[in-house]
This record gives sequence, C-alpha cells and structure tokens, in this order.
Amino acid sequence: MESAPQPRPPRYIAHLDMDAFYASVELLRYPHLRGQPVVVGGRRRMAQGEPEPGSFATLRGYTGRGVITTSTYEARALGVFSGMGLMKAAKLAPDALLLPADFDAYRKYSRMFKDAVRAIAPQVEDRGIDEIYIDLTELVAANAAEGAPDPWARARSIATDIQRSVREVTGLSCSVGITPNKLLSKIASELNKPGGVSVVRQDDIRSVVWPLAVRKINGIGPKANQKLEQLGIHTIGDLAQKDVAWLIDHFGRSYGAWMHEAAHGRDERPVVTWSEPKSISRETTFENDLHPVRDKDQLTKIFTDLCVRVAGDLERKGYAGKTIGLKIRYDNFHTVTRDLTIAVPTQDAKVIRRAAGECLKRVPLDRRIRLLGVRVGALSKPGLVAEVHGMSLFD
Repeated sequence: MESAPQPRPPRYIAHLDMDAFYASVELLRYPHLRGQPVVVGGRRRMAQGEPEPGSFATLRGYTGRGVITTSTYEARALGVFSGMGLMKAAKLAPDALLLPADFDAYRKYSRMFKDAVRAIAPQVEDRGIDEIYIDLTELVAANAAEGAPDPWARARSIATDIQRSVREVTGLSCSVGITPNKLLSKIASELNKPGGVSVVRQDDIRSVVWPLAVRKINGIGPKANQKLEQLGIHTIGDLAQKDVAWLIDHFGRSYGAWMHEAAHGRDERPVVTWSEPKSISRETTFENDLHPVRDKDQLTKIFTDLCVRVAGDLERKGYAGKTIGLKIRYDNFHTVTRDLTIAVPTQDAKVIRRAAGECLKRVPLDRRIRLLGVRVGALSKPGLVAEVHGMSLFD
C-alpha cells in the first residue's frame, strides 16, 4: 500500500521593495528637500549640471513629453505617480519640484542595498533596480533554537534586521512582505509602505488579501483589470469566488486557470538566485525629437555614450557578446531594429560602437528620432576580448 504524500514544508518568502527609490536617492543628495513634493523624471542630469540649492525647477509651466520616473510620498498625495506624463502632473501639482533622473546613482545604490541583504540572507532573486525576492526558509529553520517559537515571528525578526542593515549601508528605507510564496509577498510588501514589515500567512488570505483591488495581483494588467471590472469583479475576493471554468471561458485556459490560483494565494515558483541574461542593453528617449542631419553632433555623442555604457555593464557583469543590435524609434512611433553578429565576443566599447554604426547604415534616417538604443546579445563569459580601434561617426 502506497503511503500518502508528505505535505510540503512551509516556505518563508520575502519581497523587499525600496521606498520611492529614485526620489529617496535624490533626497540623500538634497536633504533640504525632505518633506516636499518632489518628482524625478525628464532629461538626464549632466555631469556639470547639478542644480544649486534654491534653483530647482517646478512642474509649473512644464512643456515636453517626459514622464515621471518616481515621486516622493508628498507628491503622491497630490495624485502624482510614476508613469504619468509630466505635463499632466504639472496640472495636478504645479509647485512640485522636478529633478532629472540620475540612473548611474540609482544603480550604485541598487548594488549597495542588495549586497547588504545578501550579507544576511544570501538566497536572493534580483527582480530589478529596486526590488528583490528573498527565501528566508533556511534562516528561519536555523534560528529556531535561539529565536521566537513562532517561525513567522522569526521571519519578521530577520526582515527587521535586513531593513536595519539596508538603512545603515545606504541611508534608505525599504518595505518587506513575508508570506508563503512570491505572489503573496509582492502584494504584502505594499501593505505598510513606507518602511513597513507585513506578514501574511495562508490563513490570512481571506481577511487581508481578498478585500484588495484585483489589480494588486502582479500579472493582472490594465486590460485584464478593465475586463474584470466590466464583469463585476473588483476585488481579489470577487475573483476567488468565480469558478475556474468561468474564468477559462472568459480569459483562456492558461490565464484563466492562473487567475483562479492567484486569487487563492497559490504560487509554487521558487526564488531563483541566478539566471543567465540573454542580452544587455541601454536606450534613451529624447525630451525632444532629434533630426539625423541638424542634430547629428548631439546624436553622435549620445550614440557613443550608449555604447560606452553597455560596454561598462558587460564588463561589470562579466560578459561579452557577439550580436550587436541597434534600436531606433521615429517621431511617428515606428520602431526599427538591426543586428550584426561579429566573429569574436566583445565587451569593448570601440568594437560595439563600430558594429552598431554598421547597423545604423541599414536603417532609413529620413525623419526625426524619438528613441535610440544599443543592445549586445549572444552573451558568454569572455576569454580573449577583441580590441578594434577607431569609431565611426553617426552617419
């Protein structure tokens, strides 16, 4: 007679989300702006262009198509959120201060906070510049003898230690959600922002998770959310009450079945501590469209800078690549890409710049350009890196 399968041991999964990350980094630089509505977005800060105290621009009278990268909680209270156009934000919060984005600084602080976390809890899945998943299961078990009898209390204690370490190393705050899986932890980390620790057990789903808006489930985007609302489903609890067959009828077999599982807080995905990147890229959207002829010098500088930055990313992450790609979006939003595969994997800016320049010769340059990007794919760990000298111009 076969024995019944053993129940899976409980998991303690954390999702750590930095609080208003980009804005918080800027407030380290300009601490006198704390407590004020601040928006980060628009044109990248130039090395020689740091604003002087008291000379910060406001959103009042802003013209352009920039979007908000992030905003302080004071700005959010005025209805100004990431992803919103700066012109729309200017109508809601004309006196909010506008700071240009500085992604080099954000990447630096991203590495700092992740290193601080790994020093305490090494099982980390990198999910972006300002968020990570952490598997605390082994640490909770290891601390059983010296910690609280309740394993969830031990998990909370570890999360508090992580928060303290992140603040000591970076000066920044973060929020942490701890649950049995990644899906719930992503939801939980938003419950007590900023600077909170939220613990949601499986038994808490009905009281804590079900009253939340259905869009709080990571994976239910604007279109799906709109359709759900049209069907009378507004909360996660509403979704959980629907039969899986009904969801499949309306959303397809795969997505409908996933919705049913997600609404009940079920997610078996592991915390993946390492994965091989497929490509590394850099791109920039211009504040104003640039003309290939009249703005050639500016485009050349930006193009070269993108190649240098991609090369720096490759070197820092320990990769080289053989496929060099170019991406251009025109003022009519039409996007074209071109690739060139070279003989030897490279992480050299000159080689990348030359190959991307060859790609550039294969695209029409007859209208203004909105976005420019450079990508390196077919990655491998470098042995000998080819060195080719000289750079072609943007032509």
